Amino acid sequence: MKIQFDANQQFQLDAVSAVTELFEGQPQGSPEFAVIKVDSYGELYAGIDRTELGVGNRLLLDETALTSNVRTIQATNDIESGDIAAPLESWKLFDIPANRSRRCPHFSVEMETGTGKTYVYLRTIFELSREYGFQKFIIVVPSVAIREGVLKNIEITAEHFRALYNNLPFEHFVYDAKKVNRLRQFATSNTLQILVINIDAFRKNFTGTEAEQKSNVIYKESDKLSGRQPIEFVQAARPIVIIDEPQSVDATDKAQEAIKALNPLCTLRYSATHRNPYNLVYRLDPVRAFELKLVKQIVVASAAAEGAANDAFVRVEQIDYKKGIKAKLRIHVQTDEGPKEKPVTVKQGADLYALSGERAIYAQGYSVAEINAEPGNEYIRFNNGRTLRLGEESGGMRDDVWRTQIKHTVKRHLEKELQLRERGIKVLSLFFIDRVANYRDYDEAGQPVQGKFATAFEAELSALAKEERYKPLEWLQQPMEKLHNGYFAQDKKGVLKDTRGDTQADDEVYNLIMKDKEQLLSLDEPLRFIFSHSALREGWDNPNVFQICTLNETRSAVKKRQEIGRGLRLPVDQDGKRVFDESVNKLYVMANESYEDFARALQTEYEEECGVSFGKVPITAIAKLVQVVDGEEKHIGRDAAEVIKTALVAQRMLDAEGRIQPAFNPKGKDFKIELPEEHRDLTAAVIDLLASYQIERHIRRERDDGPNKLKKEVYLTPEFSALWDSIKPKTTYRVEFGTDELVMRAVSSLKRMERIEKPHITVSAGQLGVEKGGVSTRAVSVAEEQVDYHDRPIPDLLAYLQNETELTRSTLVRILKESGRLEEFFNNPQRFLDAVAAILKYELHRLLVDGIKYERINGGGSEAEWEMLLFKNEELINYLTALPVNKSVYEYVVYDSEVERAFAKRLDERDDIKLFVKLPGWFKVDTPVGSYNPDWAILKHDDKALYLVRETKGTKDFLKLRTSEADKVRCGLKHFEALGVPFAVAVTADEV
Repeated sequence: MKIQFDANQQFQLDAVSAVTELFEGQPQGSPEFAVIKVDSYGELYAGIDRTELGVGNRLLLDETALTSNVRTIQATNDIESGDIAAPLESWKLFDIPANRSRRCPHFSVEMETGTGKTYVYLRTIFELSREYGFQKFIIVVPSVAIREGVLKNIEITAEHFRALYNNLPFEHFVYDAKKVNRLRQFATSNTLQILVINIDAFRKNFTGTEAEQKSNVIYKESDKLSGRQPIEFVQAARPIVIIDEPQSVDATDKAQEAIKALNPLCTLRYSATHRNPYNLVYRLDPVRAFELKLVKQIVVASAAAEGAANDAFVRVEQIDYKKGIKAKLRIHVQTDEGPKEKPVTVKQGADLYALSGERAIYAQGYSVAEINAEPGNEYIRFNNGRTLRLGEESGGMRDDVWRTQIKHTVKRHLEKELQLRERGIKVLSLFFIDRVANYRDYDEAGQPVQGKFATAFEAELSALAKEERYKPLEWLQQPMEKLHNGYFAQDKKGVLKDTRGDTQADDEVYNLIMKDKEQLLSLDEPLRFIFSHSALREGWDNPNVFQICTLNETRSAVKKRQEIGRGLRLPVDQDGKRVFDESVNKLYVMANESYEDFARALQTEYEEECGVSFGKVPITAIAKLVQVVDGEEKHIGRDAAEVIKTALVAQRMLDAEGRIQPAFNPKGKDFKIELPEEHRDLTAAVIDLLASYQIERHIRRERDDGPNKLKKEVYLTPEFSALWDSIKPKTTYRVEFGTDELVMRAVSSLKRMERIEKPHITVSAGQLGVEKGGVSTRAVSVAEEQVDYHDRPIPDLLAYLQNETELTRSTLVRILKESGRLEEFFNNPQRFLDAVAAILKYELHRLLVDGIKYERINGGGSEAEWEMLLFKNEELINYLTALPVNKSVYEYVVYDSEVERAFAKRLDERDDIKLFVKLPGWFKVDTPVGSYNPDWAILKHDDKALYLVRETKGTKDFLKLRTSEADKVRCGLKHFEALGVPFAVAVTADEV
């Protein structure tokens, strides 16, 4: 089974464009089928440069143009850039091959875990190679785990990228200190080269005869490379360096010096948690990722012992000797509300009776007699003779808790299997443990035996497998040992062991688990339950992990974002296609703490690591709200945002810092928001925005998740059958437009195009004066020189535009001649090409949408119509974003916005509305700009039955917009016209 990739996910395209547009104005490589081959001119326009050691990337843009591009991109992506004229954040390098100093700028892209960060930067590599001729790229990773993940991604995306980029030849390899001669090929090749290297492979570079022996091999002279250092060939390539997880890669001075030693043209930094987001050009933060449904929703169940305070409870969580020998324990402390489990730190001689608030059960024998902090043999001994090792507890219900965790995780897994059995989606569960011996131990003869977690797991799975409801799951008949396995590091004898996750022994297990990634997704592979060390917290994930259970005996020290990150990615089916069904895309987390503690810790991590917090609405988010002005969506801006925030604070919806207050409760009976008159049309959008920052919207309790049952008494009625019959036919479309119409539109737009001026170089002179107060400056003269392209080789105009638009050369000649703008091509060829291509693409897009015609598909069956059988007996939903209704086929209507909630509520109240359906995600209309899923099908009685389809939007002017979403709705309108079904956009239900 091969994972398939969607080349048209807009958020990924935006992230790619944010980087490729940095180099706008850089002369591009000659297009395919070009008549003029610029290679013969010393590859001036191919983005490469030659030296005696190889072929390197070459940047022809000056810093002023690069800075201007950065600020433009930041403005487009709503990223505050501070001082617009400020220089770019960069390193000063001495370019050894060129024998000169230059700047190496940094650019950062922030993408939430699970949204395809690796895919984005791999696609960016291909895009930069095709657009500008850059050929040398190095991906620097912080660990073996992430390196294996990158290699796996390159392997499974290779075919996808070859199809996208017309079989663009490329090579990739991992740096191997034993094969340094491969770097010569990297430097001398004129095809796309991708080198993947771990920062540890080139971090050490010492000077001096003896010290040099400690340096990494890459800095040592090699006979295989004619006595040169391997690093020299890398430097000659002037690579674009992509840093995966920069907060882990170059967080130290030595690591930064190592990156500089690569002689990078620039660095591109990709992470979900940047420590220093240098020149940030794209941001997809956690709130937006959840809102766009790009990751699974998180459902948290908690297992915590209650009512177990009758015995002397002690759990040993930590023992260390850094600042004196001490231990961190958890005990029951007496409070006004009764005994509560709390942490305490103790030294030798400490009395738990006093620390517990004088609870009688600690009165006899619970003074600390000894603390042993010897690594691997940590324990604490009390004066009653009881000894507890690190991670152990007594007097509590820990064993009952973890057994309950295992039982409920396995049960949830089986329920998920039943839900997805007919859809070809493999279900995986991941158990985190902190001691390997709890899963697999060894007897006195050294033979492996099951640990307590494995024994309990098999017992619980065997018991549940006997229940009648799980009989349809045929894989339960497989031998138990094939259904679960552990991924742990091993010593040389093959004995499993506890590790930190960054040892040589871990390399092999990471390699194994990454190579098994696709096999694990196959239904033919019986393995479904994975046990692994908590050190496996980064570098590995699998899209079909639906359950994560934390069985650590101590309270998990692993960050919540790292834990849930193993299962956030959207799942795939047996065809390798991503599944976007919200009822499926839920990550069940069985935590060993309360929901409140889990959510609080996760929220704190988001705030500390991303600068964004659930529960706190930044002013920049309000400023991004849009209003329709002259047919275009425009952001309201900072000033209007401040006015709206002031109104929300006055109504106690927000506090002064932007934190959401209890008064914000859209479901409340008398809930109402009053905005100033000029912003009143944004009321619904403001409510949706605030709701998107509520952590409960995306990370919720298990009890808030449940079934949405199909109401057979409605589903089987003649009314629903008649409504469905009116909208169920499928259609096919064709596009009709004439060449003359295209030429007329394109010529008209080109005539209005901003004039393409010649590039210019500014020369300024000043006079220095030395005074008591310091050195003073005074401008003397400023001169401007224009760059003339008439005496330089130029790219093939028609070949380039043909490549970009797929129009014929004769049509392009007509457009260019009639536009009267052709002479501007010689002012600045590349800018002219970019501007003209953008206009032609826009006009082609408009003609596709405006000229579309739909025709009903004749015949029957699923090819010609949507079948009612696709409605399921029940769906799992989030009750927090669902409205109970009477007049629909399901008990609840799941809504995506406040406009939809209010719309459904009002429809359910109206006497003349007999039935309405929120059309499911699988009901899609094909359009040239992507599939379109309409909102509502409605049966209205107004003397006669009316079958209607409506789309809910926050503005009546929606169809006036020229956006891709508005284009889809316009195509939907023509689809329903072909069926004879009235269709319209509505803001409120009263418009129906």
